[in-house]
Amino acid sequence: MNVHSQPPTTAEDRHEAILAAALELFVDRGFDGTSVPAVAQAAGVATGTIYRHFANKEALVNALYQRWKQRLMQALTDGFDPALPPRELFRDFWRRLSGFAAREPRALAFLELHHHQPYLDADSRALEQHSLAPIHALVQSAQRAGAVRDTPAEALMAMVWGAFVGLFKADRDGHLEISPTILDAIEESLWNAVKRPQGEQS
Repeated sequence: MNVHSQPPTTAEDRHEAILAAALELFVDRGFDGTSVPAVAQAAGVATGTIYRHFANKEALVNALYQRWKQRLMQALTDGFDPALPPRELFRDFWRRLSGFAAREPRALAFLELHHHQPYLDADSRALEQHSLAPIHALVQSAQRAGAVRDTPAEALMAMVWGAFVGLFKADRDGHLEISPTILDAIEESLWNAVKRPQGEQS
């Protein structure tokens, strides 16, 4: 496996080649199954070059995790309007999330495989918590407005995320072909699951 047809020639190119190769290998083989020499071979660089960019494999996986977590949050928050009604907020959030998954399926798979793993460092764990804070706040705001069930926000978030990841995993594994119609139907079903039933007291 080599993710580049030509060896990278500049330090920046080598850095990017290493991250691209690591993404592929960490998704396909997991953290324990990926060796630094394998990343170097896939990136088209010498093994020693890896250590000029990253102290060790743990530093590499954390750099990759932080890059893609930040890019996911950018996709979810750039231009996001928190003043939208809760129903429209949910739809917008879903479309942003599914758009990221369609554009970056390997990155989504990497983030799901590697979050909460013991090799993530304090910076990666802090970034994870920071990324959840605005979503948590939006859920609580919708609860105060009477639009969303009083179930703990963390549970509602886990339910939506779990359904989302399962949907795209089924597509990735060839069990389902995701279409706009399916995405809209699942989004509607999830909204019905989290919204406060009519007549229920807050």
